[in-house]
Amino acid sequence: MSAPQSTDQRPPGLADPAPAVLDRVRAGRRARRRRRATAIGVLAALVAAAYAGSLMLGPTVYPPSDVLAVVLGQEPPGAQFVVGRLRLPRASLAVLVGLAFGLAGATFQTLLRNPLASPDIIGVTEGASAAAAVAIVSFSLNGLLVSWLAVAAGIGVALTIYLLAYRRGVAAGTRFVLIGIGVALMMQSVISWQLERARNFELAEAMRWLTGSLNGALWRDNLLVLAALLLLGTAILLQARSLDASQLGDDTASALGVRVERLRLLAIVSAVGLVCFATAASGPIAFLAFLCGPIAARIVGPRGSLLVPAALVGALLTLVADFVGQHAFGTRMPVGVVTGILGAPYLIYLIVRVNRVGGTV
Repeated sequence: MSAPQSTDQRPPGLADPAPAVLDRVRAGRRARRRRRATAIGVLAALVAAAYAGSLMLGPTVYPPSDVLAVVLGQEPPGAQFVVGRLRLPRASLAVLVGLAFGLAGATFQTLLRNPLASPDIIGVTEGASAAAAVAIVSFSLNGLLVSWLAVAAGIGVALTIYLLAYRRGVAAGTRFVLIGIGVALMMQSVISWQLERARNFELAEAMRWLTGSLNGALWRDNLLVLAALLLLGTAILLQARSLDASQLGDDTASALGVRVERLRLLAIVSAVGLVCFATAASGPIAFLAFLCGPIAARIVGPRGSLLVPAALVGALLTLVADFVGQHAFGTRMPVGVVTGILGAPYLIYLIVRVNRVGGTV
């Protein structure tokens, strides 16, 4: 009696496709890793080059030897004041503020799966700026007290938006953005009211907060933003895998073991803290957090975490925009004006594109 034939036989000459498919998948992953590593390396090199250029170039050009001597604590004639007192704190603050805004913007956009979910779109920076304007104009405050009030107000506004967007156990991304835009408009009204009643000397100080500027950067400001990056930035980076999983949707992320609402609250609080401390040091730099994530996605590809690339893009954009604002127009323009010129067209393009395809943001 013959043995029964297997029902799993393949037609002659048809090979098992699994090894070929796996090889293609592995090759694709290696290519993405190489592209990501190369992009991060190039971005880091560009940030270093822009930082060095900001220290060397200007109305007076200093050679690299003089700049290096100042960085090492020496006092070369002529360079000590210009490089050590003016350019070095300013360029360092540009890097730190750019890292903070870029990292925070990418965190919001990743977590809420919405390109408009950026702190400078949904009212967080406007809340901090409104608090600063009220403190300066209505209460004649200045210095660190204004900075701390701005930080507290920005965090308070963000938590208010979160609570208003929270329904049935979920703070939905689209609802979060729409409520945030409404809150931003309210904060703009407060700012306009304060500027209307400000005296001349108060107006000048308030406008520094509202345009975003690195003028008068101090090492105290650098230390404030650096501490926020070390604490809150590290907290965000430790959640990078969970943030990537959250892009698959709340249900899928929960099935993968991600505690979605806990992640959302932790990431939002950390990102808002970064934005508020950066805003306290430089004012609200328009569209910076909004631009970094999409630019980073174009450079490294949409897959994988954009947190580190977006932070580097933020540092590069801030350095370049500040340098352009100082030297390219014949008059000194705040860094926030330059980034606003770049960001407004992209916002219009994004809205028009979404409207054409009939999708949602």
